[in-house]
Amino acid sequence: MNSRTARYPSLGTAALSPGAAALAATLLTACSLAPHYRRPQTEAAPPQFKEAQDLAWKTAAPADETPRGRWWEQFGDPDLDRLEEQVGASNQGLKAAFARLEQARAQTRSARASWFPDLSAQASATRGEASLNSAVYNPGRPATGNTFTTGAAVSWELDVFGRVRNTVAAAHASEQASAGDLAALDLATHAQLATTYFTLRGLDEEQALLDRTVGDYEHALTLTRNLYQGGAAALADVQQAQLQVDNARTQAEDVRLRRAQDEHAISVLIGRLPSTFTLPPRTAAQAPGELPAPRPQMPSQLLERRPDVAAAERRVAAANAAIGVARAAWFPLFSLQGAAGYESTQSSNWITAPSRFWSLGPTALLTVFDWGRHAAQSAAARAAYEEQVANYRGTVLTAYQEVEDSLAALRQLQREATTQAAAVAAAQGALHQATLRYQGGIVTYLEVVSTENAALSAQLAAAEIRTRQANATVLLLQALGGDWRDTGS
Repeated sequence: MNSRTARYPSLGTAALSPGAAALAATLLTACSLAPHYRRPQTEAAPPQFKEAQDLAWKTAAPADETPRGRWWEQFGDPDLDRLEEQVGASNQGLKAAFARLEQARAQTRSARASWFPDLSAQASATRGEASLNSAVYNPGRPATGNTFTTGAAVSWELDVFGRVRNTVAAAHASEQASAGDLAALDLATHAQLATTYFTLRGLDEEQALLDRTVGDYEHALTLTRNLYQGGAAALADVQQAQLQVDNARTQAEDVRLRRAQDEHAISVLIGRLPSTFTLPPRTAAQAPGELPAPRPQMPSQLLERRPDVAAAERRVAAANAAIGVARAAWFPLFSLQGAAGYESTQSSNWITAPSRFWSLGPTALLTVFDWGRHAAQSAAARAAYEEQVANYRGTVLTAYQEVEDSLAALRQLQREATTQAAAVAAAQGALHQATLRYQGGIVTYLEVVSTENAALSAQLAAAEIRTRQANATVLLLQALGGDWRDTGS
């Protein structure tokens, strides 16, 4: 006997004949028409990430018990830590995703309710007149009368072909997918805040460099004007110096614009109005030290850590269960129906034993011809499953691509930083020599301007590379699914 029958003995097999009892017991041992679920196959994971071969990093050992949520603390930046703390509580996108998860949880509870009987109660009191020409009219009784009814009805679907079971399974898998979506969005939102923050700090560095450069150019302009007034310099030198100052000022103002926009973006990410949020500039001396070096795990473990991959796999499971729901529509729908109550034409004897009625018995419903509706629904369910399988495999490929992209970016940016540092040093040396040559009257001021512009461009490029390195580190942590430091680190 099914556990549900034991919970509701009045609807069990004891009230039926032995043959009906045997039939009911057979029906209660439900089967499932959904295909046996297996996680979709993907290409075999490589033994290691290709782009990590030239990086002197140790592959991290899987440590699923290690918390991975506060990965940003690896950067050792207190300002970033404070901002990241506000994202989870205030970001509106995360709140919307959590609401979607709550909807999915409610839908799972709603589907699970189908495991149990539906019980309804009703009461009515009506007065009406019967047609004198109706087949049920009794000429010996008044045509006008009252009807008083009260009772309860119970209906319980026997999940013979797994319709309810697969509906619940699909809802539960969709709920798990929504949880994965929330985790993926949480990871992406924190990463977006970190990249925007590091971009802003990079602009702080550029701003300080440009402001210092504007001051130096203004001093050079003053000296050149003095030389011109003393007859030691040409008017073209003054104009070149003025051009340099104006160009540097324009660059500085453009950086201020970009910084303001990044500051506004951060304020929205933490759920605040841009007009109420200010992030003070920071000098290079206040910046944290070296960037962390995330250690990528084995590629085969990546799929177990990425929440978007987990969500895509759960959607495949939900689509697989939906095939079973669609297939069950081809078969009869069995249920137990029961009703009991009181009915009378007079209120005085309404709730009395003679007014009592009841009924109990099984029912079966089978659609004989539906013009291909069930066939179309089954085909649609199968196509939806294939869609989710393709989405899952695409998500897996994208996961590997994002890790490889970030590893390649960090490797190349490390090389760029080395060569750019050499370029900055060379530009500074060339500027010093050009200044000496100009002061000695060997070259025109145009050479000084050219070397000053080259030195400024080299310094700005170096600052941009440092920003890109920080952002590439964030994107690698995001691609790896969070913090992969093992417990021994």
